[in-house]
Amino acid sequence: MTHPIRILGIDPGLRRTGWGVVEYVGNRLGFIACGSVQTSEKAALALRLVALHDELMRVIDEFRPDEAAVETTFVNTNAAATLKLGQARGIAMLVPARSGVPVAEYAPNLVKKTIVGAGHGEKAQIRMMIGVLLPKADPRSDDAADALAIAVCHAHHRQSVVLRVAAR
Repeated sequence: MTHPIRILGIDPGLRRTGWGVVEYVGNRLGFIACGSVQTSEKAALALRLVALHDELMRVIDEFRPDEAAVETTFVNTNAAATLKLGQARGIAMLVPARSGVPVAEYAPNLVKKTIVGAGHGEKAQIRMMIGVLLPKADPRSDDAADALAIAVCHAHHRQSVVLRVAAR
């Protein structure tokens, strides 16, 4: 029997950060939990980052993941928005890393290709496929569904990530 691996997927965002936890045993996936952290646009940036930090710490403390996966930043034409997203992504990577949880990164197109078979899948397609792959999952937001997709992507690609790290 293979030891179960608990994976935390994080879809970083300053307004909403999605999180999802799956368990991977052999080649089987199981849903554990998901949700999202919302911050007020009226709050100061530093307080929003603290809120992200604290809620992700709560998730780590409650679900005790073995590994984490975070989506890489999508750079757009709005430099200020990209910078804010980068700061939220920094928190999303820092929290598991400080807790001793290894963090992998995946490009949005790879996550979509892994889940829906095409690198430019729509949010509705991702939610539908998450329902197929994790029938017990019922994410209440697109961010939580995306976080589960990131966790599933990591489950499918984690062996190659482990081998790459070992080769360094």
